[in-house]
Amino acid sequence: MVSSEPAPTHASIPWLKRLSTKMLILTIISVLVAEVLIFIPSVANFRLRWLEERLNTAAATAVVLVGTDTMTLPRNVQNDVLMALGAKAVAVRSGGDSRLLVVSEIPPEVDEHIEPSTVGPLRAIADALDTLVYGGDRTLRVFGKVGDSDKEFELIIADKGLRKAMLVYARNVAILSLIISFITAALVFGAINHMMLGPIRKIRTAMVTFAEAPDDPSRVVRPSDRADEFGVALRELASLQTRLQRTLAEQAHLANLGLAVSKINHDLRNILASAQLISDRLRMVKDPSVQAFAPKLVRTLDRAVGYTESVLAYGRAQEAAPSRRRIRLRQLVDDVEGLLGIDPASVIEFENAVDHAFEMDADAEQMFRVLSNLCRNAVQAMSADTDSSVVRRLTISAERQGSVSRIIVMDTGPGLPPKARENLFAAFRGSARSGGTGLGLAIAQELVRAHGGTLDLVESVGGRTVFAISVPDQPVQIEAARHALRRPA
Repeated sequence: MVSSEPAPTHASIPWLKRLSTKMLILTIISVLVAEVLIFIPSVANFRLRWLEERLNTAAATAVVLVGTDTMTLPRNVQNDVLMALGAKAVAVRSGGDSRLLVVSEIPPEVDEHIEPSTVGPLRAIADALDTLVYGGDRTLRVFGKVGDSDKEFELIIADKGLRKAMLVYARNVAILSLIISFITAALVFGAINHMMLGPIRKIRTAMVTFAEAPDDPSRVVRPSDRADEFGVALRELASLQTRLQRTLAEQAHLANLGLAVSKINHDLRNILASAQLISDRLRMVKDPSVQAFAPKLVRTLDRAVGYTESVLAYGRAQEAAPSRRRIRLRQLVDDVEGLLGIDPASVIEFENAVDHAFEMDADAEQMFRVLSNLCRNAVQAMSADTDSSVVRRLTISAERQGSVSRIIVMDTGPGLPPKARENLFAAFRGSARSGGTGLGLAIAQELVRAHGGTLDLVESVGGRTVFAISVPDQPVQIEAARHALRRPA
């Protein structure tokens, strides 16, 4: 069930549910995730660089102290050296000998031994996260060679200063990341809004505006010159709205036509009933010519009464399902010729080329309407030609192809114009003459399809137009046929 509530406009959509808001939030989150992925390796690298700087400073100090008798260094000088390094002890190892240069205290144990030059990326990240989360009261032994020196320097240091420096670094990076995230998100969002969200809003507005008054030509969206997908979408939307307006106009035309026909139909049935009574009296006239035409007149009036009775039903729904029987097509074609009433002065020849023995499986009345519509169109087309030397001939022939009856309707008229061929079976658009409705071919195709067949334009050039009607026989009911064969004679 379709809801009758109007779709929300842009102004009525909550801010958090708007596509632009979702896109902005998604962009900010995406940039922040990228910054986090960059932040973790950068913190790990900062930790290694911080330790390397302390080791390099300790090495430079140790080179000076190596040539000095450290035992004679005053305690306050040693403390100043260690405080400058933030260390508890500095030692140097050379040729297998280890020498403690300055020391404030010897820790009972060392929690972690680090050689910065040998730490890999994954371990550096893991150690950095460990220091940030659990560090602050650990003792680290940092050692390794510095520069081209063959000596190995050692540094005993607490990680409290390291963790503090890492937290300050993390805070600065976080602030900078937020600033970069918002700036980047604003730039990306601006580009996306211009390239995508703007056109989407335009398409949405065009659809809502058109839905409010689909019969107003000014509501059709203006196509865009853009060569991308949105430009194509706008052009297709404009084409779709134009076709829909045309279809709605045709539907309105059909509705008005149906109303007019229903009004006319009431009085027309009374007139035809009177004509039937008069035609019945004509049968009593002994004149041979009257006796020859009276049966055709009666059949024609009977058909006309039947058509008027089915007009309202046709307006309300589709054609009734065909009542199929075996019919003699040649006799049906003769009836069509009699209904056409071809003016002898028009010099139009009607040739019934259907074999006398040809039979087909179809609804006689519906097939009569199909043939009469096709033949009437052909006669009208040939009557418009005023050249007396032109051959005007309408030929109906038939053949059987297996279980399919194929009827050929051929005329020597001027052929169908391009517009009529493009909209051949479309009501109000497929007419070949000015002022025509195009209903004849539309009705004929509907009736043929009801038989499970096809109506095709085989050829249409100057001097030759050919329509082909293909109607298959009804499929045999296997079980019924077997039952009939088993039935005793």
